[in-house]
Amino acid sequence: MKNSGFMKFAGVELAAWALTASQVSAAAEAPPVSKPNIVIIVADDLGYADVLFNPEHPKEVTTPNLDQLAKESVIFRQGYVSGNVCSPTRAGLMTGRYQQRLGLYTGGEAGSGLPMTEMLFPQFLKPAGYISIQIGKWHLGPTPKWSPALRGFDEVFGFLGRGAHDYYKLDDPNDPIYRGTTPVKLDGYLTDFWGDEAVAFIERHKAEPFFLYLAFNAVHAPLQAPADEIAKFNTSSKNRNTLLAMGKCMDDAIGNVVAKLKREGVWENTLLFFISDNGGPLAQTANNTPLRGGKHQDYEGGIRVPFLVCWPAKLKPGESQAVVSSLDILPTALAAAGISPPTNKPLDGINILPILLGKEVPEPRNLFWCSGSNEGWWAVRSGDWKLVGDRARVSLFDLSEDISEKNDLAKQMPEKVAELTNLHDAWLAEMPDPIKSGAKRYGMEPPPGSAPKKDKKASKKKAARQRAAEESPAL
Repeated sequence: MKNSGFMKFAGVELAAWALTASQVSAAAEAPPVSKPNIVIIVADDLGYADVLFNPEHPKEVTTPNLDQLAKESVIFRQGYVSGNVCSPTRAGLMTGRYQQRLGLYTGGEAGSGLPMTEMLFPQFLKPAGYISIQIGKWHLGPTPKWSPALRGFDEVFGFLGRGAHDYYKLDDPNDPIYRGTTPVKLDGYLTDFWGDEAVAFIERHKAEPFFLYLAFNAVHAPLQAPADEIAKFNTSSKNRNTLLAMGKCMDDAIGNVVAKLKREGVWENTLLFFISDNGGPLAQTANNTPLRGGKHQDYEGGIRVPFLVCWPAKLKPGESQAVVSSLDILPTALAAAGISPPTNKPLDGINILPILLGKEVPEPRNLFWCSGSNEGWWAVRSGDWKLVGDRARVSLFDLSEDISEKNDLAKQMPEKVAELTNLHDAWLAEMPDPIKSGAKRYGMEPPPGSAPKKDKKASKKKAARQRAAEESPAL
């Protein structure tokens, strides 16, 4: 793996990972905890190659703490999320079920509110004695009535809003930061606050099993970072320099969180997941090499993401080619905690602990994506075969030979196209219609009485921009 970026900052950034003799002693004296702590760290819009543990990362990438975490983790090279934009993925993550089961096909639908009837991640854990916190970006309801404080989280420190938040304007009454359900005013850089709050939460609850959901809004727009961090990068693009600095600040925060877990002697019994919520947006200079496309698309660059799982007491670090999904995180965490999965609303994800522990050989599986008729994107992966729909255009790829989705086999293999289309049809038949407007998939008839898309012209322009970005060469 390349390490030019790592070497530049290693002396400073990795110092937090080293334990002194007194810290090791304190860790040895920590009381044993049978149930693992569960930590989920979500990056926002992170490029697939904008991490050092991607062997094809550009030389300017600097994420030494994530690289160290990867060395202590299982790296899933075929890790997916359930949506190609922020809020749908988060809905799937919190429920363990395809967000389409709730009529949530688009970012606008999921961001407008995850139904209060749904049981979310912390609510499954609470009966087993877990204390929980949500930190950072929520994006599953824009107003206080959708607050994570009302969805099972014992503590909350973050913002509701939409997908973005200014990193410096932290006293805006129209886009507040909440502690619990109370708006607070802050002064500083937002990414730093998220990391500091996670460290403080671990300090408060190190003696009991906890669930820490740390959802950074970095590196989502607006592109903002401290000037001294931006100055450490010297690419030909100001935006790229800023994006890298934002990633570096997030990496620093993650390093502090892991260092705290180690200092307090709870690292060994912590099950930690790291993902991005979707692929990196090409328009913001994200790098998804070697994948095609990016955010807003169902090509690999929009839905395959950096994906780490770490549990030092149980798992041997390494790499896996198993196909996994963010939908698997909830059932895996429940299994690790000894909690039975729900039977009234079965989870779509699977428990991947047997794969992680080497007790089972990964089997081919089917994964599905769909953004409704208005957005136009849909896809199905079955084994190594993948069918992608972009409105009227349907493409077929063999991912075992073509990870970059360059060789469209649709015209050569119409039977395989039909087979995968039928798979997607059968899956989609289980899903309700979109809660806002349109049909389940492009080309289908919308349900009677479905509200029309408010601005079809704007929607077409947006789709054109996304396709143009997809067709541009990788950075």
